[in-house]
Order: sequence, then structure tokens, then C-alpha cells
Amino acid sequence: MADRQATAPTVRMADVIASLALATDLAEGQPLEHSLRRTLLAVWLGEELGLSQRDLSDAYYVALLGSVGCVLDGSAFAGFVKDEIAVREEMAMLDPSQPLKVAAFFLRHAGAGDPPLRRLTKLLSLGRQSQAICRDVALHVGGLLDLGPAIKEALGQCDEHWNGKGPVLGLKGEEIHLAARIFILAQDVEVFNRLGGADAALTVVRKRAGKIYDPRIAERFSAVGAALLNRLQSESAWDAVLSVEPAPPRLLSFAQFDEVACKVANFIDMRSPYTVGHSPMVASLAERAALALGVPASEAMALRHAGLLHDLGRAGAPVSFWNKTEPLSGEEWERMKRHPSLTEIVLARSSSLGHLGTLAGLHHEKLDGSGYRGLSATSLPLTARILAAADTYQSKLEPRPHREAMTPELAADEVRRQADHGKLDRDVVEALLSAAGHQPQRDKRPLPAGLSEREVEVLCLAVRGLSNRQIAEALFLAPKTVGHHLENIYSKIGVSTRVGATLFAVQHGLIAEPIPS
Repeated sequence: MADRQATAPTVRMADVIASLALATDLAEGQPLEHSLRRTLLAVWLGEELGLSQRDLSDAYYVALLGSVGCVLDGSAFAGFVKDEIAVREEMAMLDPSQPLKVAAFFLRHAGAGDPPLRRLTKLLSLGRQSQAICRDVALHVGGLLDLGPAIKEALGQCDEHWNGKGPVLGLKGEEIHLAARIFILAQDVEVFNRLGGADAALTVVRKRAGKIYDPRIAERFSAVGAALLNRLQSESAWDAVLSVEPAPPRLLSFAQFDEVACKVANFIDMRSPYTVGHSPMVASLAERAALALGVPASEAMALRHAGLLHDLGRAGAPVSFWNKTEPLSGEEWERMKRHPSLTEIVLARSSSLGHLGTLAGLHHEKLDGSGYRGLSATSLPLTARILAAADTYQSKLEPRPHREAMTPELAADEVRRQADHGKLDRDVVEALLSAAGHQPQRDKRPLPAGLSEREVEVLCLAVRGLSNRQIAEALFLAPKTVGHHLENIYSKIGVSTRVGATLFAVQHGLIAEPIPS
């Protein structure tokens, strides 16, 4: 395989993590850049609190990723609500210090639209199952990204309350990591400021101080919050977030970027049990096929990275859609079809990753224009064709709610069928399948004189001097059937002798066809 290191770009860790943060905005039902604005508030507030550079660095990454668990624990709600993203959007306005209102909220949403008995069953199991899932996510989510022990610990504590009445781990006071305490306040402030202005945000901070928020942090924000929120309005969120990354910026070598991109891919894939491990397999297949097709190493590497990140936009569609056994409604299907364009949007802000998003956003396009975005062959470069074929093939190997996983042979037949129908690139499909370990398939060119494949087989054996009986034994046919085939063949090709048949076979390149043993 090509020397990747020689052509590897330099990417900042902040570019990758901020892009993942944008995907979490989708999963939370928040507008894009909610997480970026929250991060600016957290860092500025940390500076006002006099934090050290190390503590500011922790606060920075925790603020970016404090909601990343919602990408995974959406499965906690998927079995109980039809659209956990919409439910999360409403939850952002709930006061968690008022348990009766929280209970009423879930009573209204759990099992909505189901028969009464099924709805009651869902409601009774919602609390138990969701808490168990959220706890597992809290304890392990930080380890998936491996940004250091402090960040790992803090990322699991972003739903805790100062008074110890948080819904997941029940930590209290300074048992909660400082970076998590800052996140909890900055998260709510961004939402209430955006929806109600600075006065609404400051009112929430004062009301929840000592209950949800660290009172010292809340007091400091109350003093400087108006200025920070005013400053927030004049900043370009993406550029500002990159500029406030505590020095020195974390730069990723090729190996490190590849590892981080794999972790991001696994994060998104785990959103549904049907897609676990999907993106790394697509990326590997696409890269190998590209190199086999003579694509330059740098482009093959970019294709690999686009393959790793191609499904970031899945965070924007409810988990229940991906897990649904019955057909999607028209509205649900339209939301599902948006996920490639959401991937492109999420990555577009980064100068280092934007080109990957442009390619990744094409992974469901077909040459005949029947893909999700309606682009056709003239708009699809070779790398996009490779990515689409790799995604199609790998998806067939994986189970889906409505079908079992296909065998590699059936998956290969399916992508070849799509190539036959002009949806996938034939050369790309054969290179991809070769990379996946399949034997190359001989070209299916039109057969001359209207001959069928069986008739070509009979003709090839006849011109080699085999008798009708020998041909019949080779092809497991009756001698009489062989005779009928030969009569039809001679009639179609306009000859009356074996010599004439031989001349026709040689002229049309049929004599090279394999002879059954």
C-alpha cells in the first residue's frame, strides 16, 4: 500500500473535534454552532475565573464535546419516542430542578400515538432503561475519544447537578470536575440567550445557582455575563473557537488524524446497532479500490478519510428511523435522505476538512441521477463513484431492520446488478470487489447473432470437435437438446458446417470462452 505518511496533511485536533461538536448539535436538535458558542462562553468564563492554561484546555474540549453522549444515548429514547431529536430540543428548556415538570414532560411524550396499554408499558420502562444507558455512556464516552484522563472524566459528568440530584451519576459539589461544571452553565446560557436574550440567560443562572450550577461560577457569570454575551454576538463562531484553543494547538500527524477520524466514525456508527463498524470498513474498501484503479496516493488517502467521516450527518436523523422495521413515511424518508448533505455542511466550516465533506456528501449518488441528491455521472468524479460503490457493497453485508445481512457473494451480485443498470461504475465495482477478495467477472459484452450464453457454450465445444454426446455430458444436457441448440446456432449465424461455425467463433472472439471441465 502507498506510503501515506509522505502525503499526509497537517490537521489541528480542534478542527476534528469542533466538526464532531457540530454533529452533536444535530443530535440535540440545536442549530449548528450551538456547541461552538457554548465553547466560547466556557473559555471566556474560565479566563474570568483565572483558570490555568491546563484547566482552560480541559474546559475547551469538554465544552466542545459535553453533549457528545447524546449521539449515543439517543437509543435510550428511541424505543419510547418517535423523534428523540425533537424531544431533546424541548428538553433544553426544562428546569431539571423541578422533577414534577420533568415527569410531566416525559408522560406527555413517552409512547405518544401508541395504544394506551403499550404506552403505559413504555412509560414504566423509560426511566429504568434510559438511566442505565445514560450511565454506561457517561462512564465510557470519554474513553472513546481519549483526549486525556481529565477530559475523559469530565465528559462523563456533564449531566450532573451541584446539589447532587443529577439524573445519571449523582455526583455533588466539587465531586464534579471543574470543566463539567463550567459546561453545565455555558450549555444553558447559550440556549436561553439565543431564545430569550441576555436577561433570560442571566435570570436562569441566578435561579439555578446552588442547585444545578456551582454557585461560585454562577456568581462570576452574573457579574460578567452581559459583556460576554454581547461579545458573543460579534464573533464568527468557527474562527473564534479555533483562535481560543489554549496554546499550543494540538497538531495531528497522519497516524494520529487517522486514529481520531476512526474514533469519530465509530462514534457515529454506534448510533444504531445496524451500522456498528460500518464507516471504517467503507473507508478501507474505498482506499484499496482507488489504489487499484491508479488513483494517486494523496487522493486515495483523502478518499479514505472521507469514507471515515461520510456518515456524520446521520446524527441529524432520529435513531428510531434507522431502526424502523416497517417502511418509512414520506417525511421520514426525506429526512433520512438529507444525511449526506448534512455531512457536507458539518465539515464545510473547516479549511482542513471541507474537501472531505464535499466528497463524503456524494456517497449516495448514482450515475443515472437516482441518488439522494439527484446528481448524475457528469457531476461525480472517480473518487465519488468509488465511495458510493464501497458504501453500497458494505451496507449489503450488514443487517438492516427489514432484512438479514447478505453473504459476500450476494452483495457482489447486487453491486454488479446496479452497475448493469447504470447506477454504479462498472470498472469501479470490479476493482472494489477485487479489493474485497472476489474473483473478477468476465465482461458481459453483447453476444453476436443473438446467441444466448448457453448457445455460446455449445458452440465453443462443438468447434473443438466434441460430439453431441460429449457436449451433452460436459454441460449436463440431453444429446437431443444439444442437437436442437446446434440447429438454432447454425441458423442464427448463417452456416451449415462445423468449419463455418469455427470461422464464426474465431471471428467474434468466442473461441477463447472457457470450456467446462
